[in-house]
Amino acid sequence: MSEMDSSSESGDSLHEKAIDPFHAEKEEAILKACKQRDLTKLRALSESQGGFLNDEIRQQAWPILLGIPSKYDEDDDSWKDLPRHRDEDQVQLDVDRAFCYYPEHESETERNLQKSQLSSLILSVLRRYPYLHYFQGYHDISQVLLLVLPIHLRSAALARLSALRIRDFMLPNLQAAIAQLRLIPDILKVSDPKLWRHLSGTEPFFALSGTLTMYAHDITTLGEITRLFDVLLAREPVFSVYMFAAIVRSRREELFDTPEDEPEMLHSILSKLPKPLDLEGLIKDTVALFERYPPDRLPSWRWAISGNSVLKTARETEGKTGNEKGEGKGGVARGQTMEDGKRFFESQVRELMWMEKKEKARKWMWKNRRPVRTLGLAVLVGVIAILLRRSPGGPMAWVMGVVYRWWLG
Repeated sequence: MSEMDSSSESGDSLHEKAIDPFHAEKEEAILKACKQRDLTKLRALSESQGGFLNDEIRQQAWPILLGIPSKYDEDDDSWKDLPRHRDEDQVQLDVDRAFCYYPEHESETERNLQKSQLSSLILSVLRRYPYLHYFQGYHDISQVLLLVLPIHLRSAALARLSALRIRDFMLPNLQAAIAQLRLIPDILKVSDPKLWRHLSGTEPFFALSGTLTMYAHDITTLGEITRLFDVLLAREPVFSVYMFAAIVRSRREELFDTPEDEPEMLHSILSKLPKPLDLEGLIKDTVALFERYPPDRLPSWRWAISGNSVLKTARETEGKTGNEKGEGKGGVARGQTMEDGKRFFESQVRELMWMEKKEKARKWMWKNRRPVRTLGLAVLVGVIAILLRRSPGGPMAWVMGVVYRWWLG
């Protein structure tokens, strides 16, 4: 086939795609849902074949899913006058490594310009909301928003995403992120007990990179990651965790080929996404998994996930719609404000500090268990002695004898 023939065929294919009835009908449905700000329809459309189809439509749908007002004017560059954020050095290191897979730049000058834009986007959010902690991989998420959204919506989109949907990852440590991973074994246990037993010796840390970055660090093509963002932004944050559980289930045969007493090998397999990645099949499987085994039925949901975690504050519960303002537990992130995000953040930090103090106390008690035991016994003996003086020869005498024999033993 000649180059001209090839070019002609490509043009015909594009023309056919443009007039494809299914494509045209779906585009019309998405735009109508955007105009009506119908979140239920947008979610359903995000899950169906092709998601939101193209970036031009995403520029209308994503801001709605993130709760940005229809008439929004971006602030100016006033963030540049704000105090420097503590994590800016790390931001620069990560930005320097950005855009290694996509898009294809025509020149190094063009690449450097986009890196500069990415740095400004991230810093505009961190300086305006300095309580947020940067994490490695945040630039991967920011990069996707930069490449899809118009410049006047980028900072607002990233800010709301940060404070209301990935806030758990922007705390002072990764304890809340690790707590999210504890849901994966629970999902596997109820959905595939045999696979769960096979992986019972493997910690779910293999899913950290994927869930932490909304898969933007692991998926290397722009078309695939934007398609995935369609559904991740339309669904509540815990959906991302279910997606990794679905990925694990999809590799069932491969995992059973690896002995369960080789957790390092199993971890190595699971820490990399399968290639090729069947995105449409994965989304369909994740929706089914989520609907059949909702998070409320998982043990770790009750004891491992904080009430201030985004998984619960952005939870879409029955009886609430995306247009309602979320208040506390069971809220919907689209209706929450940045002030809500800060309030949840501060409450979660207090919880983390309390947990840290309890852990330090536990370790101290274990390290000093013998002296503590002796001190406790001395106090107990003193109390019993006082009671004996009041009632000699009674039940306390027998208790004292038991304590004395235990002490000698």
